[in-house]
Amino acid sequence: MPVTYLKKGKSAEERSGDDATVRANVEAILADIEARGDAAVRALSVKFDRYDPPAFRLTASEIEALMNRVSARDMADIRFAQAQVRRFAEAQRASMTDVEIETLPGIILGHRNLPVQSVGCYVPGGKFPMVASAHMSVLTASVAGVPRIAAATPPFKGAPNPAVIAAMHLGGAHEIYVLGGIQAVGALALGTQTIEPVHMLVGPGNAYVAEAKRQLFGRVGIDLFAGPTETMVIADETVDAEVCATDLLGQAEHGYNSPAVLVTNSRRLAEATMAEVERLLKLLPTAETASASWRDYGEVVLCDSHEEMLAVANDIASEHVQVMTDRDDWYLENMTAYGALFLGPRTNVANGDKVIGTNHTLPTKKAGRYTGGLWVGKFLKTHSYQKVLTDEAAATIGEYCSRLCMLEGFVGHAEQANVRVRRYGGRNVPYGAAAE
Repeated sequence: MPVTYLKKGKSAEERSGDDATVRANVEAILADIEARGDAAVRALSVKFDRYDPPAFRLTASEIEALMNRVSARDMADIRFAQAQVRRFAEAQRASMTDVEIETLPGIILGHRNLPVQSVGCYVPGGKFPMVASAHMSVLTASVAGVPRIAAATPPFKGAPNPAVIAAMHLGGAHEIYVLGGIQAVGALALGTQTIEPVHMLVGPGNAYVAEAKRQLFGRVGIDLFAGPTETMVIADETVDAEVCATDLLGQAEHGYNSPAVLVTNSRRLAEATMAEVERLLKLLPTAETASASWRDYGEVVLCDSHEEMLAVANDIASEHVQVMTDRDDWYLENMTAYGALFLGPRTNVANGDKVIGTNHTLPTKKAGRYTGGLWVGKFLKTHSYQKVLTDEAAATIGEYCSRLCMLEGFVGHAEQANVRVRRYGGRNVPYGAAAE
């Protein structure tokens, strides 16, 4: 039996139509920020967030006052989550070592892992205060050793959210701006009269933030191309419909266009999950958003076998993949395209989003085929270096280099080698000729 879609979401053509509208709006806004700087940023903040402070950057005393408003319990929970993220990020950083090797006598090659010198970390917060996103970007950049970390988050209900600001500060942000959306990432990337531009942008956001990062890529580095949150549940009859429906809706509440996909080899489970989704949508406080995502982007895919389920999952390359089967480790060994895996019914995507320690900024829109998510290594650049230590080594490598340059017709390149063959090897190589 071929793969059967018991429920299908919007077509690729319909989704690309939405993207085209976003693309045009973002292009115009970024051009305005580049042309008018702070004035454009302030106008956009007033328009989209109804926020017009004396300054967008918080002072040390303002940060302290906001942190004092966070309850002791909430502060302890934030510190706990950051401890988990820090521990995993430090282990990742320790796995990345500098290299130096003598490839031939007197020839030393190596590389060093150097941190990006300035990073703009965007922490979403217009609809929900995304406290955890501060851990994922700011703290991870801090572990990588980035010397300037500028963090931005939109106002929440007209004012800075104390918990988000606390998480940014505890994570290691050097500058904190209460600024949202395109105006935030645009100002950080392009610079304004009061905001120094950064070298790299990281962090999740809505479709407009994601598109702004895409258009700014090249002017600055970015962590990855990302769109709305995606989730996939791969399940067989070892789990029930309540767990599957809960895990699907738990991510569908992110936004009206967050794809949620069930892939299963059980028709009974598929039909029961669809019914359970409808039941839970009558109870879920965020049902207005989750129901729109499920209606327009939810899918239920019925397969014959685990091999077929694997093929479907690798093709979709979802951001979050929740695996609940009788062979979870088999999927771990064979999945090749995804953002992050969550293995077994005791695991869930919310753990990864908030507290367990892995990073929740992950590739979407099939980008998991060629990149992983944000991690400490994204903030590091691997730079090579070379040293030729002896006259003999300079002459030996120079002879090979001379001939290979002339093979390609690069006479000037060849002369870089030849001058060293003459000087360190005592050879009389005619100008513009290959060393013999």
